Amino acid sequence: MLILVRHGRTIANAQALLQGHVNHPLDEIGVDQARRVARVLNDLYPEARVISSPLLRARQTAEAISTSVSIDERFIELNYGDFDELALTDVSPEIWEQWRSDENFRPPHGETLHELDIRVHAALQDLSAEARTQDDIRVHAALQDLSAEARTQDLIVVTHVSPIKSAVTWALGGDASMSWRCALDRASITRVAIGPRGPSLTGFNDTAHLQEK
Repeated sequence: MLILVRHGRTIANAQALLQGHVNHPLDEIGVDQARRVARVLNDLYPEARVISSPLLRARQTAEAISTSVSIDERFIELNYGDFDELALTDVSPEIWEQWRSDENFRPPHGETLHELDIRVHAALQDLSAEARTQDDIRVHAALQDLSAEARTQDLIVVTHVSPIKSAVTWALGGDASMSWRCALDRASITRVAIGPRGPSLTGFNDTAHLQEK
């Protein structure tokens, strides 16, 4: 199973600012969100390998889950270029319309959604062999005695809103335009099962753990 986690809240999130490669830490609420998501993931996937974006907010969330975190640069947030830390309302409707309709739209000095998809999808493909579904493992185990080394494992990837949306389009066989129709909360959990017939989305934007006392 591939478990995708969006990082906890930062000051930029709280102020409704675009947050790409700017490297803010979690704020107080974000730290609590990281603690809550860690608690549920440690219960459900105690043996999972944890992978993180290199940005601080993702690493802090990942480190709440595990003391052993691998960094994969390909899961970094979309580069918003000159739009980084710009208020969402300060982007003109014309720009938003162009951005939504053209996957090759590039914010000044930034990155296109198409470029994001290329790197994220490549990373997901590399992880696929490790993240087969537990059903797949059980079927193979019934056919042969798998050694501990041969068994695949759950993978937790702590990243950002745009890479997770890209992962959803990868799982569903869609394109970048689908990402604009997905709402993804901070510290949410999205799950993708990897089986012999490819990926399938099994859970999206789960935030039930944030409501627990």
